[in-house]
Amino acid sequence: MNCEEFVELVTAFLDGAMDEPAELRCLVHLTECEGCETYLAQFRQTVATLGELPAPRLSCEARDQLRGAFRALRRE
Repeated sequence: MNCEEFVELVTAFLDGAMDEPAELRCLVHLTECEGCETYLAQFRQTVATLGELPAPRLSCEARDQLRGAFRALRRE
């Protein structure tokens, strides 16, 4: 596995959504690549920080616009 592949798979790795061989490839890569180890730590911190933020609130106008867009998609 190279760094590009790891970056592409990092969310599946964190979610535990990989098969065992792919997860093992990621773990081996992490033991050999300090850059990806740092990237993973930063990614985990970002996820943790975002999880602490309050959910954004949409204005009534924005909700109406989204509803209209979804209705239009259903008609297509």
